[in-house]
This record gives sequence, structure tokens and C-alpha cells, in this order.
Amino acid sequence: MRKNNLLKYDNKIIRVLDLKDNEALVIDCIKRTMPVWVCCSELINYSDCTEQELLDITNAEVTDIESVDAVSKKIAHERYTLIAGVLPFISDKKVRSCLISKTAENNNISKQTIRHYMCLYLAYQNLSVLAPKALPKTDELTEDEKNMRWALNKFFYSKNKNTLTTAYTLMLKEKYCDSAGILAKEYPSFYQFRYFYRKHKKLQTYYISRNGLKNYQRNNRPLLGDGIQEFAPSVGVGMLDATICDIYLVNEAGGVVGRPILTACVDAYSGLCCGYALTWEGGMYSLRNLMINIISNKAARCKKFGISISEKEWDCDKLPATFVTDMGSEYKSSNFEQITELGVTVINLPSYRPELKGSVEKFFDVIQGLFKPLLKAKGVIEPDYQERGAHDYRKDACLTIEAFEKIILHCIIYYNNKRIVKNFPYTEEMLSAQIKPYASSIWEWGKLQPGANLIDVDTSKLVLSFHGNSNFPIET
Repeated sequence: MRKNNLLKYDNKIIRVLDLKDNEALVIDCIKRTMPVWVCCSELINYSDCTEQELLDITNAEVTDIESVDAVSKKIAHERYTLIAGVLPFISDKKVRSCLISKTAENNNISKQTIRHYMCLYLAYQNLSVLAPKALPKTDELTEDEKNMRWALNKFFYSKNKNTLTTAYTLMLKEKYCDSAGILAKEYPSFYQFRYFYRKHKKLQTYYISRNGLKNYQRNNRPLLGDGIQEFAPSVGVGMLDATICDIYLVNEAGGVVGRPILTACVDAYSGLCCGYALTWEGGMYSLRNLMINIISNKAARCKKFGISISEKEWDCDKLPATFVTDMGSEYKSSNFEQITELGVTVINLPSYRPELKGSVEKFFDVIQGLFKPLLKAKGVIEPDYQERGAHDYRKDACLTIEAFEKIILHCIIYYNNKRIVKNFPYTEEMLSAQIKPYASSIWEWGKLQPGANLIDVDTSKLVLSFHGNSNFPIET
């Protein structure tokens, strides 16, 4: 008996993987269960077996790995990589189980999958058995199936948004009725039509054909990639956006003015709100005020509204070195591009990719979720404000923009210092430093780490880079 021998007894074939004293480590090549140690005396009745006999009994196909196609070869090598670290310890059951569990966890697959690949390889001792089996060629469509496919493309996958029943009825009319409108004796049932649809349906085709490509990209497109992590490995990546607040405000005389625009910059790494601007106008006007607010002293700003905070509660007085924006006209304008002269990099995201600036989107959601329940019947609008017969929320307006800004400041302070940042990728250094799960705490720690990229800018230089004229009125 030698190592790697195949032995056969009745309908059972085993392979000897290792020998130790009077024991042999064997694997059942038919059932392909995990290897076990057995006494050599138990294998007396076994006789030698050839590799071809094993292939004939198991109906397996083993070829040279170089002869398979490139895709299958790649998959085979990937699967072998999963088990390569376990194979040297195959004889030690405890270590083997531990390594299988660790490999499964690291690669996000089941332990049973690792065991399956390992037993398959050990049974045949050939890399090609790990390659995926070629799928059988699909048969050609029958005439009825061709008619079903035609009806789905013409009547169901269209902007008319016909139901499946309507598409089936129209198919019968066009393909199974004569000129007099008499239905043929033989035709597919609705259940066959529905089965064909479910078998071949693709949600991407469904959404694009019925709702249009833009609607699909905005509402139904799958979210792929790491999102924010691609842009924000450290402090210094500011995400810019603006939203119309869900509240009507009045002027000093009590007349309704409208809904203010909140523009914000949120650090994508920590989630800290670096600055904001609350204005009646959007575009470059609010963007200039936002930049000034980012580098201003936040404690002094809050003091003007009667709010007392410490420097560490909102310690941001430098520009992020990278700005991530959408395709808004103000972000693509030549005025805003001049900020790059200060060393700032501007990244314009493609259309319909709000998840790539999820930090600022979440900021708006949290801020409005904080003040709306407390300001009901004071001008806050509800989701039904555009519906016919809905309440006119403008009649409830009673706050001026100055009063509302004080409320916004309280919300931002809470957002920065009290809101728990969930699912943040804490490192061992952060845990040992006992960094609290708040945006301000993560920001303070992140500023001191390698890779933090913040630019110290003077206010006059910032204004000139935007406008070229320092006399332009700026809110402070």
C-alpha cells in the first residue's frame, strides 16, 4: 500500500492520502466525504484500482487543465486557491476544520462549498475537476414560443404598460385568428404564456421598456461598488449638495416668502457637516456662502444665534481637498472651477448616482427628520402637499429665515455630536483610543491621521477665487 493508491472493494473505491504507523488516511471517491483515518488491517480485502475504473464508475471527465477554455480554467484555479491552504493540514481534523471555517468566512462562501471542492480534488487528484461543467445547449424555440416572444416584445415590454393578460389576448388575435377573427383549434394557453414569460423575464428589460432608461437609472438600477469608500479613505473629501427645505417661511412683515434652500458640505469619511448655507437663492450665491461658512469659526457663528458650543463640537475651519458633486450647473460652472486654483480637486459624479454621495443625502434626511415633527402646523409641508384638495401649508407659515436658521443650527450640532454613526469601519487603533461613534469624534481623530487632506485658506483668497471681486456681499 502506497500513498495516493486507489483501492477497490465491491462498489466502493477509496484513495489513500496519507500513511502513519498502522493507519491510513482515506477518502471515499464515490461518496466524496471528508477523509478519515482507518486501520490498515481494515483494508486487507481491498484490491488495486486504476484511475480509468474510477472515471468509468463515477462518469467523470478528467482532462488536462490546459485543454479547457480560459474562463473555466480561471474558475478552476480560483477554486483551488480556496482549498490550497487547507490541503497541507488534511490529516489533522481539528486544524483542517478551523482552516475551512476561516477560509469560508474570509471569502463569504459556505463551509460546505469548501469541503465539496476539497473532496472533489482529493478524489481525482486533478485540477480540471474543479472547472465548471459545460451547460447543455438550449434547444431552439418552437413556433408557439417564437409567437410568445414576439407578443411579449410587442405588447408587454412597451410604454403602453399592458398587462400580461392583455398581451396574451393580442397575441391570439394577431397569430392564432384568421381574417374572420375565428380562433384556431390549437393555441397555447395563458398558463403556457405566463410560464414562458417567467422563465425568460429580466427585470432590467421590464423596467427600461415600460418606464424608460432614465427612470431605470434613477430608481431601479442596482447599486454596485463600494460607493462612498471609493472616494473617502480618509478625512478631506467633502460631498456637496443642496435641497429645498420642507417648510414655508415668512419675512419680517409676516408675508409668505417661500421655501429656503439648504446647501451643505459633509465629510464623507466621518459624516461631519463641514459647513452649510441657508439662503433663498440657490446656485453660485449659496455655494459662495457655503465655502465661507466651511472655513469660518463655527462657535462664533453659533454665538450670534444665542447658541453656545465649544470649539471641539464643530472644529472645522479648513476646506476639504476634494469636493464630490453631482452634475448641477453651478458645480460645472467656470466660477466654481476656479476653486481648483487653491489646490482643491472637484469630482463631478455621473447622472443618477446619488449613492456615491450618500453622506450628504443622509444628512438632509436626518436634518429634516429632526425639525419636521417639532414644527408641524408652523409651515412644514407633508407628502400630500401637491395633491388636489390638500391643505395649503403656506397659511401655517410663521417663522422667519433667521428663526429657522437657529433651528437648523441646533439640528446640525445634534447631527455632529449626538447622532451615532452606524456601520463605521472602526480600526483597532480607533478602538484602543476609545473614539466615540459620533461624527465630531471621528473627525477629530481623522484629522490627525496620515492621509487627512485639508487646505488652510484665507477668506479673502477664497472669495477672489470664486468671484474676482472681494466687494461681493457674502453672508457671515
